[in-house]
Amino acid sequence: MQKLDPSAPPNAPHFAVQLSATRRGARLARLLTERQLDDWGVPSGEAVQVVAELAANAVLHGRVPGRDFRLALRLLPGGVLRVEVTDARGDRVPRAHAPVTEGAEGAEDGRGLVIVAAYADRWGVDAGPAPTKTVWAELSPGRGRT
Repeated sequence: MQKLDPSAPPNAPHFAVQLSATRRGARLARLLTERQLDDWGVPSGEAVQVVAELAANAVLHGRVPGRDFRLALRLLPGGVLRVEVTDARGDRVPRAHAPVTEGAEGAEDGRGLVIVAAYADRWGVDAGPAPTKTVWAELSPGRGRT
């Protein structure tokens, strides 16, 4: 069971879905986010980028064969959007790395959370019931979500 954000009122608009830990599941997470935020009348540009990065990380680094990942979206007071992606690899805790110079070994690693940090007001990782973890990000409406 995933720990709920204590600052979220019980009747806050929310959306959650379990998706396969595949590239297709990650793509579906992005598309469902766009549609859900459109239904709520919330600009989705930056939030969709955050979901794309977190879902890709869940598929690439948090995947356990036969286990899904979970996407949750919640509107908090003041219009803050909380994005949560839960995967089955609690032993792999992500850390944002400084961008790597092009052509360097491992140049594709570590960039996703730099992107998340650029769009989000704050982000973090919560340990879930073993063996899961939840990577979350919060985006304020005033940060220019488009």
